[in-house]
Amino acid sequence: MAEDDTEHPPTERPPTDRAPADHPPADHSPAEEAGAAEPEAAPEASGGRRRRRRRWLVVAACALAFLLVACGTLLWVAYRKLDGNIRTDSTTDQLLARLEAERPSRTAGARGAENLLLIGSDDRTGANASYGTAGGQRSDTTILLHLAADRRHATAVSIPRDVMVTVPACEKPDGTRSRAGLAQFNSAFETGGPACSIRTVEQLSGIRIDHYVIIDFTGFKRMVEAVNGVEVCVPQPIHDKDAKLDLPAGRQTLHGEQALGYVRARETLGDGSDTQRMGRQQQFLAALIRKVQSQDVLLNPTKLWPVLDAATSSVRADGGLSSLGALYDLTQDLRGIPSADVTFLTAPRQPYRFDSDRDEFVQPQTTQLFAALRDDRPVEVRPPASGPSPTAQAAPAVPGVPGAPGAPGVSLPFSASRTASATPRAASPTPAPSPNVTTPPSYEGRTADVDACAVH
Repeated sequence: MAEDDTEHPPTERPPTDRAPADHPPADHSPAEEAGAAEPEAAPEASGGRRRRRRRWLVVAACALAFLLVACGTLLWVAYRKLDGNIRTDSTTDQLLARLEAERPSRTAGARGAENLLLIGSDDRTGANASYGTAGGQRSDTTILLHLAADRRHATAVSIPRDVMVTVPACEKPDGTRSRAGLAQFNSAFETGGPACSIRTVEQLSGIRIDHYVIIDFTGFKRMVEAVNGVEVCVPQPIHDKDAKLDLPAGRQTLHGEQALGYVRARETLGDGSDTQRMGRQQQFLAALIRKVQSQDVLLNPTKLWPVLDAATSSVRADGGLSSLGALYDLTQDLRGIPSADVTFLTAPRQPYRFDSDRDEFVQPQTTQLFAALRDDRPVEVRPPASGPSPTAQAAPAVPGVPGAPGAPGVSLPFSASRTASATPRAASPTPAPSPNVTTPPSYEGRTADVDACAVH
């Protein structure tokens, strides 16, 4: 039989249970193939992510460390600059140390309290030469600032520059020693500098002065500019060429030169008395405190820096206060006192009996005021009267107390003041209180929370 040339399909082999090793199973999909490969690729991808994360952490840590170092360096430089701005009056410290035996000690009831003497100098040298010459350096403004031991109250007492007091013997800049005698209070600064002013205040009040700060005209202007001006209330238009003032009545924001003229002017404002000028200075300081507190200057670095820079470069202080840390502690103490508990007043004064252009202290009110501060007791103030000031009226004599009105002399040393009557007699027709009454007197003054415009 002839062979059939027709092609026949190959005979199918019987199926086997598994495919050859070099071929994947025919029935696996691409997705399954990818899934089969994933267990081998996952560790490599996870390790890459961990390495990248570690790199970013290292970079972030290095950047943070750099920023911390940079910020720390800047803060250190800033601290050193501010700390270096402050001028220490080591000469006064040395003079006071040599006279320690003559200085009053702190009373038991006043431990923890602090007393600062703030002196505004009318020095006309250097940057202050444009204000002319005044025949020497005198204290233009002197304020005794008492901080209560509990730091809940502060009392600022202005001491009239023209009040006649006994100025102790003081060492002069040339090394010679002055003689003790009756003189205007502000002459003490001219005679023996801050040390003589401090000893004069301590002698007439019996209050231990812990620290002192001196600021001149230029420093005052810098402080005002640092807070971008201070708002005051002008009761009537002011036109004073000498003080460089030309202001309408009402609220005014005063800057450097205007502010200085406002607190220094006397002859052309009000009745021309130094008492009214001290009242304006107190109003200005109260307004400054309100502005600092209301604008959170102490908590805002951008606002705090210019204030600190101006303050530290504008003052001269004792060794215990001439560091940034000490000034910061002081500002924190002041910041914690409500403005309603910051009291301003002037030591009671009246025209000096032998020269109406000078003043003398009213007694026994002045003695009682200093005794309250010496014992860390609060001082009550009342708004100034619209008429003549009661403190400008003659006070009754205190028998047997030298320096009291009606007796020889003027100033009342603290050692003698303790024998004075405890309660002033009221003016007629009000009957005099009983000698046994111990109600403390009130004084004309103001608190820092009172807006001057609100009372006009």
